[in-house]
Amino acid sequence: MDNIRVYAFVGPSGTGKSYRAQMVANENNIHYIIDDGLFIKDNEIIAGESAKKAPTKIETVKKALFLQDSQKEEIRKAIEKYKPESILILGTSDGMVKKIAANIGVPPIEKTIYIEDIATKEEMEEARRSRITEGKHVIPVPTFEIKKDFSGFILDPLQIFKFKGNNKPYISEKSIIRPTFSYLGNFTISDTVFRQIIDYVAKKDKSIYSVIRTRIDNQPEGPYVYLEVIVEYGSNVREVVEEFKNKVIKELEKLTTMRVRTIKIVIKDIHIEK
Repeated sequence: MDNIRVYAFVGPSGTGKSYRAQMVANENNIHYIIDDGLFIKDNEIIAGESAKKAPTKIETVKKALFLQDSQKEEIRKAIEKYKPESILILGTSDGMVKKIAANIGVPPIEKTIYIEDIATKEEMEEARRSRITEGKHVIPVPTFEIKKDFSGFILDPLQIFKFKGNNKPYISEKSIIRPTFSYLGNFTISDTVFRQIIDYVAKKDKSIYSVIRTRIDNQPEGPYVYLEVIVEYGSNVREVVEEFKNKVIKELEKLTTMRVRTIKIVIKDIHIEK
């Protein structure tokens, strides 16, 4: 721990820190980032849970500061395991990044980079406008890295391609989310929507005669789905149902951005044409 070089990236909330975090890390030859409760190595989350999953802003701040003992322990173990030479800590103030460094047990911050040093006033104002009017937050990892953990949030990939000095390209993918505490308020998806999607998939599948019962347990972490179906005679029923299950999962996750936790399908009958 004592040999780690600790950097900080500081700026007011919503001014584009997470958007530029990987770029700042890349310019300073840093491969590890602490941002909003997450410990990130390059483009991979290796420990922690995003503070943006918290139900309120107060809980978000607590998670971002690593106030819980379980949080501190998880991050410390990860740091001991990966032995980073340097870490970049993101925060909204000098006091915040110092507190994070102290809570996770790394040395004091030796260099602080401020958002004003790398972003124009217009860029920061645009980022702030997007945060307030559209409720958008950025997480500096690809969408596939966090989709399983952000079921129920609106997710969009954000690809960045820029040329730095000496025509060296900087390529990165980040994720845009709208957390449950968004300025735009909460959103919910009715169970009827899931049933309609499932019925639509069934009608397009010639091996499925009909779905006779659908039960949805819609939880914050994703829906639990139970189906009873009638299949057409003539095909291997196990293969038919496995293919249908995969189609249902794919459509539900694509259209609702929610990860299907489990799906159980019971074959109740076989339809035979007279």
